[in-house]
Amino acid sequence: MRSMFIAITALFVLGLAFWAYNENYKTQTTLKEMANVQAEIGLKREHLAILQAEWAYQNRPMRLRQLAEINFDSLGLLPLLPEQFGHVDQIDYDVEMFVKGFPVLEGGIEVSSPIDGEDQ
Repeated sequence: MRSMFIAITALFVLGLAFWAYNENYKTQTTLKEMANVQAEIGLKREHLAILQAEWAYQNRPMRLRQLAEINFDSLGLLPLLPEQFGHVDQIDYDVEMFVKGFPVLEGGIEVSSPIDGEDQ
């Protein structure tokens, strides 16, 4: 009986050793993959920084102004002026558009009302 217990314990220890061995290699593989992903992230960040710098360079106000002048005939772009902006008090609100505090669609159906057949 005692020798059977020792044999089972030895098999159990061998099984645990095999499991630990496999877990160690899985961990090592995962760490290598993680290092590769980290390196790839670093490269992507460098590439993103280059793209952001290029975007900033391409969107310089002076360059855009020159492009607008060069392509004025085809685009018709004009500079924005303060006179082109309005004030909130200049907006004409349609009072009939609002019923009971809820906006109404053009057909007179309230947006907040349930669809026919739906439970309330």
